[in-house]
Amino acid sequence: MKNRFLYAVLVTLVSLAFGLSACTPAATQPPPAPTSPPQAPPPTQAPAPTAAPTQPPAPTEAVAEGPCLIIGVTYVGSVNDAGFNQAMHDSLMEVKENIACVEILEAENVYEGPQAETTIETMIQEGAGLIIATSFGHQEPAMNVAKRYPDVIFEHAGGWMMDANFANFFGTPPQAFYTMGAAAGLVTESDKLCFVAAMPLGWTITFINSFQLGAQSVNPDAQTLVAFTGSWSDKAKEASAVNALIDQGCDVVAMHVDAPGTVIQTAEGRGVKSLGFQSLAAQQFAPEHWVTGVGFTFGGLFTSFAQDAIDEKWEPAFIRCGFQDGCMAMAPFGKNVSQEVQDQVNDVFQKVEAGEINIFAGPLVDQDGTERVKAGETLPEEELGNIDWFVQGVVGQPK
Repeated sequence: MKNRFLYAVLVTLVSLAFGLSACTPAATQPPPAPTSPPQAPPPTQAPAPTAAPTQPPAPTEAVAEGPCLIIGVTYVGSVNDAGFNQAMHDSLMEVKENIACVEILEAENVYEGPQAETTIETMIQEGAGLIIATSFGHQEPAMNVAKRYPDVIFEHAGGWMMDANFANFFGTPPQAFYTMGAAAGLVTESDKLCFVAAMPLGWTITFINSFQLGAQSVNPDAQTLVAFTGSWSDKAKEASAVNALIDQGCDVVAMHVDAPGTVIQTAEGRGVKSLGFQSLAAQQFAPEHWVTGVGFTFGGLFTSFAQDAIDEKWEPAFIRCGFQDGCMAMAPFGKNVSQEVQDQVNDVFQKVEAGEINIFAGPLVDQDGTERVKAGETLPEEELGNIDWFVQGVVGQPK
């Protein structure tokens, strides 16, 4: 009996041993060593940085892993203003279409001062490798941040500051305003033109002078009455300025403010003709009395900035580009602008673009009768941003 019991215990122990060995996973064999290192996927060919690609490049591995570049952009107003901010925003959206792996961080209504500096700093902390500061008043805050982040690229619109990682770009508005002045001089009946401007800055004064010189070129009796609002975006002051100028007999309105909508709508409501500046979208506000306008179209330029940053080929450059470069475009004429006027304006535009018309060639006399540029001489381009006088025919104070 005892032997039979011991035999049963022994059989049980043997069975348990086999059962446990069956539950234990078999040891896996290590994978064979690779005969050669794994090959990375071939890099894609980047588009030429000098022009925007005609279609977005094919998606690359960088899209799945994260953005190939983060661009931080500051605006002083809303990107839906049908003006300067919208023109910048629309141009940035072209970059996204051209280079799919780019990510864009946008900040609207950024005040010109410490807030701009804080906003830019935050964008860099979020990974921005390229900053585009679009407002004139964002220049110094952007430069302050640029000095703290030498590896981040900065592009500023319309300023003058330059550094190893800080550059400047803008269009060529004097040619645009000369052409728009010619259009205004041709359609006016009172020979009095209105110009509503934000600040009496050197470049703004140059734009007003260009406008008046363009008007005089086709209508020697034309005058330009000027009103400054003291703000880039103050709808109440802009409407008040337009009404005050119209009350003085103006029948064509031009402007240099961030968002032209209020100026154009006020003129439209008074039955007065208008010309737009900043964005091609401005014409929507004047269905009956629109003449023409000019908008910034920086999509190709911004794409080149981004591509150069991605390719590590970016270098600081002071860029001023116009119609022929794709940085600016003329808006269509209004439905009530005669074909004769259109033809004359187009002729002026082509001559300015071809260099046949030198806007600031002497003799140039200011509104007080003092000769500022002698016959046979030309006002140097580097001085255009520092002008503090109006040409003869402008009514108003430049300071």
